Parts: sequence; structure tokens; C-alpha cells
Amino acid sequence: MTKVENMRSSNGNKVANQFIITTENTTTFQSYDTVIAVKEYDRTYLDSYYWDYSVTTGKYRNQFLNENIAETRKKIASGEYILTDLNKEAV
Repeated sequence: MTKVENMRSSNGNKVANQFIITTENTTTFQSYDTVIAVKEYDRTYLDSYYWDYSVTTGKYRNQFLNENIAETRKKIASGEYILTDLNKEAV
């Protein structure tokens, strides 16, 4: 079963265009129509182009990952997070 929820602001209000999508095996952060990050079991994937696209994307990415950008960059550098194309077109 797939569940889609709007992310919440610091006031607890639903935020337009920022989504958490939960399936049996993954949790995905989507900003507008773009997948930014996917958590799958013990791995986290970030879109190599969009992961740090804008201030708004960064704010909600940080909330999704429960960390700040410095921590995210360290995890990318160490290989803990995998940069990949999460938005490639299906052929």
C-alpha cells in the first residue's frame, strides 16, 4: 500500500508541493514533481542534481533526513548517502 502525505511546517500546517511517499519498502521525499531523496532499508539515495536545488528543497530535505546540510554533505562524502539520478525518464 502506498501512502502520500504533505510535509508539515514548523507550525504543523500542511506544506503545498512537499510530499512524503511511503511504500512497504521505501520512504521518498518529493518536492513538486521531483524526487529528492529515497530511504530504502538501510540505504539513502539523493538525486545527484536536485538534492541541493533550492532553499525550500533544502529546508524540507533537512527535515526529511532529520539533519542539517553539513551532516548531509559528510554522509555523501563518506559514501553513506548515494548520489544517483532519481528522476530519469522511463524508456
